[in-house]
Amino acid sequence: MNMKDAFRFQNKLQTLMGTAQDILSSSRNITKVENTYLRKKVMPEAEDEVTVDQPTSEYSEQITCVAEFLLYLMTEKEKLGAAIYQAKATLDLQAGLDGEIGLNSTRQELAGLFRRMTEVRNSETLIPNGGTGFRFNNEGNQVSYRCDVKKVVTINFDRNKVRKMCADLSKKSDEISGQIDAAVVNTQVAYEAPFDVNDTFSDVFEAFAVKQATA
Repeated sequence: MNMKDAFRFQNKLQTLMGTAQDILSSSRNITKVENTYLRKKVMPEAEDEVTVDQPTSEYSEQITCVAEFLLYLMTEKEKLGAAIYQAKATLDLQAGLDGEIGLNSTRQELAGLFRRMTEVRNSETLIPNGGTGFRFNNEGNQVSYRCDVKKVVTINFDRNKVRKMCADLSKKSDEISGQIDAAVVNTQVAYEAPFDVNDTFSDVFEAFAVKQATA
């Protein structure tokens, strides 16, 4: 499989592991709880009543197998992780795949910042009664008053330089994105998927359970 498919399968393994972990994390799945209401002790004419707490998963009768399945998925994740690591080592990217992905994210973030800066414009606004102050009236008393405020906004950076930095970063980001896309599509990962990436948890687990039963 290529690296793109490998990443997709890696996510699939993590999703399946999460489902298995949820099953095993519920005490109602890994234990059987029986409650006996001792009604006869307080009412001789009554009968004791027994209830059983219901599990949260349909796999509650296969808990040991679910645990083995989780370990199996972990083993596959380790194998795939090692294969992806080896494939990444063959890539001709200056900072490696992970490094370039991280750097490109930063480039895009900075380009967005510079783009927003270039959208700021000089402006002059009159804010009616936007200011307050105090003065003495004819009687010598201090009283408050309001006045208009003229607000002048002037950029204090070189718009042309910032615009060019934004353009350069965006161009570099696009180039690296193309290299990354090509790398993940064209680079092969030495790993054979043991099941289809579109299989459901039930599909994969049932096939595993059958294999375990016949082993």
